[in-house]
Amino acid sequence: MQRLAKLLEPLAHSDGYNATRIPGVGIFKASQSRSREPLCYSQGIIFVAQGSKQVFLEQQVYDYNPDNYLVLTLPIPAECATHVKEGEPLLGLVVDIDMGMLHQLVREFDEHQQTPVEVERLSENKSLFVSHAPEALRCALLRLVQSLSSPLQADVLGKALLREVLFWVLSGPNAAPLFALALHNTHLSRLEKALKHIHENYHQALDVDQLAGMANMSPSSFHRNFRQVTSSSPIQYLKKLRLSKARELLLDQGLKVKQAAAQVGYESPNQFSREFKRYFGESPQDCSLQLAS
Repeated sequence: MQRLAKLLEPLAHSDGYNATRIPGVGIFKASQSRSREPLCYSQGIIFVAQGSKQVFLEQQVYDYNPDNYLVLTLPIPAECATHVKEGEPLLGLVVDIDMGMLHQLVREFDEHQQTPVEVERLSENKSLFVSHAPEALRCALLRLVQSLSSPLQADVLGKALLREVLFWVLSGPNAAPLFALALHNTHLSRLEKALKHIHENYHQALDVDQLAGMANMSPSSFHRNFRQVTSSSPIQYLKKLRLSKARELLLDQGLKVKQAAAQVGYESPNQFSREFKRYFGESPQDCSLQLAS
């Protein structure tokens, strides 16, 4: 992945997420290592070209680095550690999962009888997995990143190159959760509808029975499957999401603590401050000071 890192470096203008000309494709850069900390991952695929990261989800640890890639079938609050060598910032390519493209590709796999047998059992309701990056996928990634340097190539070739990348990911040995996400009436595909609603309405009160109905599950079955996939109850998931969104508002937009608390759905600033410190290990006021410094 050294060639990929060299191509990414001039496109990563600052630490954090850098948007590109191709919708749904971004470049992530981190100049310093960071110890284990809470992070709300979005649905997508992350390819690390330089450096390494770890995701901690309950008792599971997922390492991803230039030899493999991380797939998140659903948005998940987890914990993450970043490992960077001096003078070599972490560089990664972040690709959103285009659900329309995914459905189309899965249909074509099915037409060619290439859909994994017993998808539901193989997926085990996995919200994330790590897989080895084969040479064909690495070549597709290189061509995708090369196209980012040319507005014409990005506009003309970008979608086709994204489709090729997703094809090779679906061809991998651990891809059953992606098939389960695209197929009708699997636990993952039904839970995705509920999670999408939570992410669009996280600042509002949560009606768990309504979410269960969206997933076409009984409340007890919804609770069980939700926890299996996210390692959190629906209420815990919402709290983690709200706190993560609030931290973004404090750091990225410089909002006051009361403003951030209100925007993510907290009626009590005191309760917000207590839960924020318990989750992140620092108060929201300290978080605001980071921006000021």
